[in-house]
Amino acid sequence: MKEFFNKIYSIDQEILEDYIANWTKYTAPKKTIMTAPGETERYMYFVIDGIQKSYYLNEDKQHVIAFTYTPSFSGIPESFLTQTPSKYYLETITESSFLRIPFEKHQQLMQEHRDIETLFRKATEGILIGMVQRHYELMAFDIHQRFTSFAQRSPHLFNLVSHKDLASYLRIDSTNFSKLFNTIKI
Repeated sequence: MKEFFNKIYSIDQEILEDYIANWTKYTAPKKTIMTAPGETERYMYFVIDGIQKSYYLNEDKQHVIAFTYTPSFSGIPESFLTQTPSKYYLETITESSFLRIPFEKHQQLMQEHRDIETLFRKATEGILIGMVQRHYELMAFDIHQRFTSFAQRSPHLFNLVSHKDLASYLRIDSTNFSKLFNTIKI
């Protein structure tokens, strides 16, 4: 975790160690809904092991927004940051283990240490940049380009996540996803 944070923004190691000491271990079995629509995200998670997905439900169909896995943050970011109810789900795909910190403690430590606030501003900027890139790809790329871009960026997920979830994430019909998967060398 320390190495992950230092790659985002290097801060005084004593402050970082104090901050990390406030994160606690948490585990969740496979297919656990960690946050549901209407619930407020009380924790920010750091993934130690496992894979999670966030998704909307529309007419009982899942629309996958994101996957999280080690080393990355997990949770419903806008619900956590604003302490407002989530509009979508966070669910474990596999058994998962995390470190987590409650909103109140995170806020307190950011107020006490400007470097922690800067660290999370930079982390949030990185998340925003990734979301804008994903939005661009969904809007501008055809299905072949979306599939190819994803295959270059995250080829390991083809063996870890169901193709149905990957197709939903890429906004590709399952039949077309299967055809692309069988014709493109990964």
